Amino acid sequence: MPGSEDRDLLKRAYEAWDAEDWPVAGETLERLVRRNPDHRRAAVWWYDAALAYKFLRNWAKAYELGREAAARAKRGTQDPAFWNLGIAATIMKDWATARDAWRGFGIALPNGEGEIVEDLGVTPVRLNPGGRAEVVWARRLCPARARVLNVPTPESGRRFGEIVVHDGAPNGERVVDGHSYSVFDELLLWQASELPTSTVAIEAETVEDVGALVAVFEEREYGAEPWSSHQMICACCSEGEVSQDPRHAVAGEQRVSLAAPPEEVPVLLERWRAEAPARRRWAAPAAH
Repeated sequence: MPGSEDRDLLKRAYEAWDAEDWPVAGETLERLVRRNPDHRRAAVWWYDAALAYKFLRNWAKAYELGREAAARAKRGTQDPAFWNLGIAATIMKDWATARDAWRGFGIALPNGEGEIVEDLGVTPVRLNPGGRAEVVWARRLCPARARVLNVPTPESGRRFGEIVVHDGAPNGERVVDGHSYSVFDELLLWQASELPTSTVAIEAETVEDVGALVAVFEEREYGAEPWSSHQMICACCSEGEVSQDPRHAVAGEQRVSLAAPPEEVPVLLERWRAEAPARRRWAAPAAH
């Protein structure tokens, strides 16, 4: 490195990095790499500068510097520079750059233009990771976005059917039928849902009756989530490996969260009750 000023910038940048002072780290690394664009460590500095702005949720800067980092990364080797650029380009709605970034990482996306909307399977996503976090299942529309399939609790601040952008770094695992799924933390809300969440008290004499209630709402592409499916665990355990039983359900008195237009909720509940009135009862829901 040619001069003492650059050495001072390098020292200050990584002291800030170690202190998680992301504004100073990002700004100082960017100054350093723009002064030394041909340095043998330039690719690392571009990457770290972009990552600092990602931590700050400054997506415009993460996108700008991420393009520089990805331009110096080797394609097809799962280099994280491409993944972080893919996230930032998605948030900036630069779909051409996002597609190229995912392919640069090594993901074989179908050809296309505009917004990426695929079915890449399901994944658990941790909603509101900085607050009342809740892990739900979601369907991946692209490597960075997923649509919520569960009915979240009101404390999470999220709703059934919403699309969130999630990180690419796993933060926990969920094991279902022997298969392990990585948990990804939500970064931001991409598309809100207009379906409000309400709660209803039900009595169901059999597990099949509970399943029938869920099915009635799913047929209309709405959501129903028995509270008995909730598993309260500490943050430390949530970020570890947790086994889940997809067939878990209990009969009896319980509460169910519903995601549907308010005017349709009693209609669907009454349809469910009328199919087996001797075994099924419900009480008026309260909206959240």
